[in-house]
Amino acid sequence: MTQNMHTVEKIGGTSMSRVDELRDTLFIGERAGADLYGRVFVVSAFGGITNLLLEHKKTGDAGVYARFANSDNDHGWHEALDKVAEAMTEAHRKVLDHSADIERSDGFVRERIEGARNCLIDLQRLCSYGHFRLSEHMLQIRELLSGLGEAHSAFVTVQMLQRAGVNARLVDLSGWRDQGDVSLEERITTAMEGVDPATEMAIVTGYAQCAEGLMREFDRGYSEVTFSKLAALTGAREAIIHKEFHLSSADPNLVGQNAVRKLGRTNYDVADQLSNMGMEAIHPKAAKTLRQADVPLRVTNAFEPGDPGTLIDDQPAEEAAVEIVTGLDIIALELFEQDMVGVKGYDATILEVLTRHNVRIVSKVSNANTITHYVDASLKTMRRVERDLAERYPSAEIRSRTLSVASVIGRDLRGLSVLTRGLQAIADAGLESIGASQGPRNVDVLYVLERDDLKPAIKALHGALIEDQPVAFPKKAA
Repeated sequence: MTQNMHTVEKIGGTSMSRVDELRDTLFIGERAGADLYGRVFVVSAFGGITNLLLEHKKTGDAGVYARFANSDNDHGWHEALDKVAEAMTEAHRKVLDHSADIERSDGFVRERIEGARNCLIDLQRLCSYGHFRLSEHMLQIRELLSGLGEAHSAFVTVQMLQRAGVNARLVDLSGWRDQGDVSLEERITTAMEGVDPATEMAIVTGYAQCAEGLMREFDRGYSEVTFSKLAALTGAREAIIHKEFHLSSADPNLVGQNAVRKLGRTNYDVADQLSNMGMEAIHPKAAKTLRQADVPLRVTNAFEPGDPGTLIDDQPAEEAAVEIVTGLDIIALELFEQDMVGVKGYDATILEVLTRHNVRIVSKVSNANTITHYVDASLKTMRRVERDLAERYPSAEIRSRTLSVASVIGRDLRGLSVLTRGLQAIADAGLESIGASQGPRNVDVLYVLERDDLKPAIKALHGALIEDQPVAFPKKAA
């Protein structure tokens, strides 16, 4: 492949459900001939499909995977798989115009769904023998099911683009019926051999089967890992993520469409802080891959292809400024132990328990006898954490409390007195911050609040630190 002449671009699931609109804007638009090419697209499954295959990302409602893992009989997961087939068929019939393309896509769904069904039946039969345990194969099952969604959306997109006269090519990384385990790098490199971005448009599955097992480490973030690795390995000029919105200074539905400011440029430090707040511009591990490969990232609105969006690279800010105000509902896990003073090991034990229960830590504070972790988890999970810690420290007072945290983020906040001005803005709005913190790196400031105060606090902080600052502050010398 010709290096540094092409872009690698990712489209998320919600946008993929409107891929027929993207055909007429993002994929083709006013382009013709050679201008159509020089772009490699990584696609997610159509919106909602991965939820049906695995489990609902937000509600936790069981999909095929969860039903298969917990099934006492075959009916549950078989019905769930039938539901996936219906949803896939409905999704491609909404975006395809030609009957032949619909027929081919219907056949693709039948072949993949029935292939997966037969695989699961065979595995169940095998594990009916005492020598084989189903639990040892659940990660592979999760990988198999994940790949169905992206393979389907990529196949449908290629059908649609070829019908429109684009020389589109399916690059299926899902490993369907492939022999042998290969690394992610080998999977991508082998699949891209012979692909010429200058003359054809490669449509690549967001899921890639590999020996490392993307689901093991990244779970639902796997498509961005595939995307970043593809961009790094092929020496892309730029990596682009197409979303349904612009990356802005706050949620426009919260602070007002006229109040927000679109970010023209920021850096990977800010992207990492956004991820910590559950507002991922890109998965942190994917960002690391691009950062190390010196590939800049651009985040754009998929439905406004003429807008340059937000450029994210490794460069520091030229001027100190607040860029984004966001927030997250959290739980504060507080452990108070009078005997903690001067004793080591408490923090390590708490971290071990949180890790074992797969609890994501947003931030933490501590003093002489209290350690408080602000975490992104359910109360149900935190009750288990509390029980485990109570067994370790029977004399400690342990409690979980529902709170929220507002975060003010920028590449360089030095000299802006953000902590002080933010506390004043929150007080002026008639609210109270339970806690606040700022690290020496000067890229974010956190304000801990009651749950009901988060939205008005974000609005107040955005008004004081962004809307009231038409001119950025000059950057002070280090």
